[in-house]
This record gives sequence, C-alpha cells and structure tokens, in this order.
Amino acid sequence: MENDFLIPANSKRSMLILGLFTWPDLIIFGIGLVATMLLLLILPIQNLTWALLAIAPGLIAGFLVLPIPNYHNMRVLLKSAFTFFTTRQKFVWKGWCVLDGDEGEGKQQK
Repeated sequence: MENDFLIPANSKRSMLILGLFTWPDLIIFGIGLVATMLLLLILPIQNLTWALLAIAPGLIAGFLVLPIPNYHNMRVLLKSAFTFFTTRQKFVWKGWCVLDGDEGEGKQQK
C-alpha cells in the first residue's frame, strides 16, 4: 500500500483561526466590538434603551460569526438562504419512468 492515506474529516478546520473563524469573521466581529466600545463611551447608558442600542453592534456581529453545524456560521447560512430565495430556481421534472430523448424512442412503431 504505497501512497495510501486518509484525509481526516476535520481537515478544513485546520485552515481556520482557532478552528472556528476566517479573517472576514474576525474583521466583522472586531468592527462590531469597536463600534460597541465607542457607543458605550459616547451614549448615556443610564437608560435601558440607550444601553441596548450601544451593545447592539457587538451582539449583531457576534450573532453573525456564531458557528453552527452543517454551515460555517450564521453569516454563511443567511447568505445561502438569501441566494436561494432571490435567485430563480429551475427544477426539471424527469420522473422515474421518463426516458431521456424523443417520445417515439423505446416504443415499437406499427
């Protein structure tokens, strides 16, 4: 058995930062955290409404980069759903008994 090897199922995770994030994920999360810090410094957070408004960018960025199974993260899931619902879907029905070709093909001519 020369040159036989198996690729482990999680080999793609080794290309990710900390096994979870890509560079765009970290940039989005970093921008969300910086915006949250700036809003916490600028806005008067004595009121609950202002406090929620101040932490909203960090929460939204964290939600977008949240890892989920079968997808990379919520951002990828939302992008896939948006593409599915906004592009034209064309499903060609062939059935289980339809022959590929002309209708006369496969039938005996009388």
